[in-house]
Amino acid sequence: MGSIISRVSQLIQENKNFALCIVTYTEGSSPRKAGSKMIVYEDGTSEGSIGGGSIEKAVIEACPNIIKLGKATKYTYNLEDDLSMQCGGLMEVYIEPFKRSPSLYIFGGGHIGQALSNYAVDIGFTVTVFDNRQGIAENFDKQKINFIEGDYFKSIDIVEFDSNTYIVIVTHKHIYDEDILAAVARKPHAYLGMIGSRVKVQTLRKRFIEEKILTQEELDLIDMPIGVPIAAETPVEIAISILAKLIDVKNSKIKNG
Repeated sequence: MGSIISRVSQLIQENKNFALCIVTYTEGSSPRKAGSKMIVYEDGTSEGSIGGGSIEKAVIEACPNIIKLGKATKYTYNLEDDLSMQCGGLMEVYIEPFKRSPSLYIFGGGHIGQALSNYAVDIGFTVTVFDNRQGIAENFDKQKINFIEGDYFKSIDIVEFDSNTYIVIVTHKHIYDEDILAAVARKPHAYLGMIGSRVKVQTLRKRFIEEKILTQEELDLIDMPIGVPIAAETPVEIAISILAKLIDVKNSKIKNG
């Protein structure tokens, strides 16, 4: 079973979604005994075994939803009555989901991006910062934060976006902010926010609708001006207002499944 535990450690390091299934109790005749382990992935594939047959099939079928909900669950099976298995014993199986940490893409490595990246790592985000300026990367701790230097739009093409991706746009030029917003708005994401004054945002909305870049409905889903509306003035204060919004969206997403 050591190989399963080693594999769990590896999957956590790789930031994968999976469930660890452990037989915690058996009674009577059962195909495997307490301590047997199995890993199940979102697509229903598995590694290891807790006994094969109907019991294993039932546990594997339960895992994708448990991974989605992110809540540990314990099942007790009467093998004969519940699963029509001839061995006729009883098995208790504990299933613990492991969900990859959310990805935070910060476009702009200035003072706001620097402060936000440090805070976000501490609350569980996997952070990637993008900036097209040379020398900015030196301001980031590469052991904690991924940094991609170079053209923003080439960088967008080489990273993955999914329903667990959070996007913050805080570059040093308005034109970059707007063009990046147009490039990422229709990619999968959990959150998208852009910095800007109310005047800037109103002007952008009008242009994007007139030029048919995004629809009114799509624009309404974007958090702009970004963050929780507090009287933030300094870069650190603005970063905290953005962080508060990210926490709210992330935890609401977990709560609502």
